[in-house]
Amino acid sequence: MMDERDWAAFKQKLKAKTEIDLDLYKEAQMRRRIGNLVTRGGFDSYAAYFDHVSKTKEEFAAFIEYLTINVSEFYRTPDKFSQLEKEVIPELLTRSPKLNIWSAGCSIGAEVYSLTMILKELTPTTKHRLLATDLDIEIIAKAKAGIYTANELKALDPKRKEKYFTKTDDDRYAIKSEIKQCVEFKRHNLLKDPFEKGFDLILCRNVVIYFTEEAKDKLYRNFFASLKPGGVLFVGATEAILNSRSMGYENYKPFFYRHPL
Repeated sequence: MMDERDWAAFKQKLKAKTEIDLDLYKEAQMRRRIGNLVTRGGFDSYAAYFDHVSKTKEEFAAFIEYLTINVSEFYRTPDKFSQLEKEVIPELLTRSPKLNIWSAGCSIGAEVYSLTMILKELTPTTKHRLLATDLDIEIIAKAKAGIYTANELKALDPKRKEKYFTKTDDDRYAIKSEIKQCVEFKRHNLLKDPFEKGFDLILCRNVVIYFTEEAKDKLYRNFFASLKPGGVLFVGATEAILNSRSMGYENYKPFFYRHPL
C-alpha cells in the first residue's frame, strides 16, 4: 500500500543505500515521479519497488539515473554559453590566469567538456583546474567515457564537433583525450558533503529543480562561501536566485551571480 508509512520506509532504504535524502527534495514531485515507476512496474508499494530494483545493479543504476534527472547536452542554452565565453571567462582571466572551476551536478559531462573547449581556445597553453562532480557514480562513468549521441551535440558548433570528436562505428561521437584529460571527476553529494573553497567559477545548472527551498538556500550559500572574491556562480535559465543579495551575491548578469571583490 502506497501510504505514509510505505513512503517513509522507501526513503529510509534509499538513504541507507545511496545517501540520497529525499527529505531535502520537494515531496509531491518526487512521490509522483517515483510513483509512476511503481505503478508502471505493477508493484503495490514504494518499498516493494525498491526491493525489486535493488536486486540487479543495472536496474538500480537506471533508477538512480531517473531519480537524479541526468539530462544534459553540449552548450545547453547557447546564448548563455556565448556570454560565458565572450564576457564572463575573459573577465575572470584578468584576475586569475589559471582558473579553478567546479561543475557541480555535472551529469554526463557535456557542460564541463563544453567549458574545456572554450578554455582550450581562449588560453591554449594554460592548464586550468576543472573539477566535475555528481551524486550518481554510473553517470560519472558515462562522463569519463565521453561518448555522446548526435542529439546531445546538436547545439555544438560544427567546427568544434569536427575538431574535438571522433565519430564511432555506431554513429555516436567520442570526445578526444585532449579534452577528457583536462577534467577531474569525483562523486559528491551537494546536500551532504563538504565543499572545497577557492573557485573562480561554479556551474550548477538544471540541478536543483526538485530540491526544497530550504535545501536550495543552503546550497547557494555554500556555493557563495566556495567562491573567491570576484568568483561567479552560473545557474540554469529557469533558476534565478530571488534572494541572492541577502546571501551576499552581486547580480552580475542574468543567471550569473558574483561574489563581491
